[in-house]
Amino acid sequence: MNAFNMAKTAYANSSAPTRTPRSIEYDAFARITHRLKSASQGDSFTALAAALHENNKLWTLLAADVSDKDNALPESLRGRIFYLFEFTAQHGRKVLHKEASVDVLVDINTAIMRGLRSKEGVS
Repeated sequence: MNAFNMAKTAYANSSAPTRTPRSIEYDAFARITHRLKSASQGDSFTALAAALHENNKLWTLLAADVSDKDNALPESLRGRIFYLFEFTAQHGRKVLHKEASVDVLVDINTAIMRGLRSKEGVS
């Protein structure tokens, strides 16, 4: 490909839609929730532990974000999200110890996905 064609394609309209932060969050929740469901239906403890770890990482990122003093979300919503972080971390440990079902985590993530989708169209 010559330089002219490369320059021409570099500035061409992209067929991919612009992604919003909300759509990126939605996709992360969807991917991790799918992994939780799949791992809970299988026999692999390793897959379940990995899915729970990914879920915990996602919630840890959200907790850090809502803890930032510059976060624009209302304080009450930030508090509820932080509470969900604490709950999901604790519940995930119970799932690892076979004291609880992963279903609660799937339900929480699904509720968050509904909220993300209802506020704005997800690309």
